[in-house]
Amino acid sequence: MQDQENQDVSNQPEADAAAQAAQAAPSAEPSLEEQLSATEAKLADMHDAFMRAKADGENIRRRAQEDVSKAHKFAIESFAEAMVPVRDSLEMALKVEAPTVDSIKEGVEMTLKQLTTAFEKNRLVEVMPQAGDKLDPNKHQAVAVVPSEQEAGTVVTVLQKGYMIADRLLRPAIVTAAAPK
Repeated sequence: MQDQENQDVSNQPEADAAAQAAQAAPSAEPSLEEQLSATEAKLADMHDAFMRAKADGENIRRRAQEDVSKAHKFAIESFAEAMVPVRDSLEMALKVEAPTVDSIKEGVEMTLKQLTTAFEKNRLVEVMPQAGDKLDPNKHQAVAVVPSEQEAGTVVTVLQKGYMIADRLLRPAIVTAAAPK
């Protein structure tokens, strides 16, 4: 019997350790209320972050719309600044009391130089084909086909020069083209 008591005594510390472990295990896991409150706190943080991100997105969209609006509104500002001196020169020419043909010609030439400078500064380029150049329907508008010694489909005469802004056609050059033989 004593052997049995010794075994019971030696097993008792193991049983006590197992009971303590069983009691400790539930206390290591948070209770359902604690889990719920932690999840609600996470949800509140995520909702706050979402609302901030949404507001930032709206602010960026609004600022972009304002920038586009300003770009449309003031797109010709540079060109207008370049054109003001041209207008000033024309107005001064009209104020001259006793103009001579030479002074008018000189004033018109200076004004044309100012206008050319304004065009160059704002990438407004002439489309001026030469006689014999191949007709380009992207840059030229043929208003007549005339008999010519030139190859068919080439420019014979330029009636009015055209203009391009950067790589975009503003007005085609008006030309006559050579008729097929």
